[in-house]
Amino acid sequence: MPPTARFIIFIAVSAIAFAALLRFVMRERTVPPSQHQLLGLTLVVVVGGMVFAKYGHNFGLPWWIYYTVPALLTLFLPAVLLRMGRSEVIPYLCLSFLVSPVIHVAFSLFLGWKEYMPFIPVPSLIELMG
Repeated sequence: MPPTARFIIFIAVSAIAFAALLRFVMRERTVPPSQHQLLGLTLVVVVGGMVFAKYGHNFGLPWWIYYTVPALLTLFLPAVLLRMGRSEVIPYLCLSFLVSPVIHVAFSLFLGWKEYMPFIPVPSLIELMG
């Protein structure tokens, strides 16, 4: 599969996971965030963050910029814009740290795609079976 197609699939899976995470964390709100708010945050945080990380690397930015900026967006922008309280922020932060590695492990293990988080080596099932 071409790298661009893989990247689009990574973005789509990450966007779905991010939106599901936000919905889960804010499930007890009497007025949940609107679809427009979720879509806007997903576009900025996931799509914008992943494009920035991919092309920041290609344009010669240091790794600590093209990984840190999207990470900070992911951690703080939803909490601030959605005015999360402590009962939402703590689970959001904990789960948001887990989502990317879980997606990376799944893609690496089952499909052998290692581009998502290339600095964490995870062998595929085919590699493990020899």
